[in-house]
Amino acid sequence: MRGVVGVRMLIDTHCHLDAAEFDADRAQVLAEAARAGTGGIVVPAVEVGNFDAVAALAHAHPWVGAPTTGLDASGVAPKCVYALGIHPMYVDRARDEDLQVLRARVEASIDDPALVAIGEIGLDHFVPGLDRARQERFLVEQLRIAREFDLPVLLHVRRSQDALLKQLRRFRPPGGIAHAFNGSLQQAHAFLELGFVLGFGGAMTFERALQLRRLVVGLPADAHVLETDAPDIPPAWRPRERNDPAQLPRIASVFAGLRALDPATVAAQTTANALRVLPRLARAARGHGHP
Repeated sequence: MRGVVGVRMLIDTHCHLDAAEFDADRAQVLAEAARAGTGGIVVPAVEVGNFDAVAALAHAHPWVGAPTTGLDASGVAPKCVYALGIHPMYVDRARDEDLQVLRARVEASIDDPALVAIGEIGLDHFVPGLDRARQERFLVEQLRIAREFDLPVLLHVRRSQDALLKQLRRFRPPGGIAHAFNGSLQQAHAFLELGFVLGFGGAMTFERALQLRRLVVGLPADAHVLETDAPDIPPAWRPRERNDPAQLPRIASVFAGLRALDPATVAAQTTANALRVLPRLARAARGHGHP
């Protein structure tokens, strides 16, 4: 994979760059991320209402046609790709017909090289008051769409690991990323066996995050990708502040320290893992247009 993207490139595999928290200074946020060393960003959707926004960001900072080892064609921002999906925390306000809107949008966009996954989808069993049955119905239908169009999925996994694994074994989407993973070692291996990698970000940087750190150390090199989940889940050095993609290189440094590796090795390994589970991203990184 070194010939595709360069060993120093870091990919933020989960960043809500379209969020309102970035509206006032999005260009500056991107420029700071580029200066820090973040070379690529995956921007997931959370509801039908932001499908256009995530696609527009990816098209404004395209991977295809950009230098293979650096930033977008402008040279001042990371390259972006996007995913389409309905987040489990948004399904209570979603319309039933939004699932048809999603499928139609995926079908219409399937030749867009910037579309790399279905996401963010999943189950949230942490936030009280969410309709779990409705969450599961939306998850199942979105897994069907992923399988129909052969797209990997970006999973929201919060106290829902076993319930998600049950549906993944049933529908067998083509792998993807279990974002902000915080389960057991046994659950981690179950996701890996289904073709997923695990996303680690700001939560791992806290010294008290003992279980997360055990996973970082104990899992094989092909199990991890890096993420910020910006503007959420800020790292230990900026608690209660807005997170942003410029924090990814420092997150990578913490990760490298835990695994007793140099940052360049971590960049190469996690980038290779991201390209493996997001094949359309790999094709875009090689400079090809259509899959």
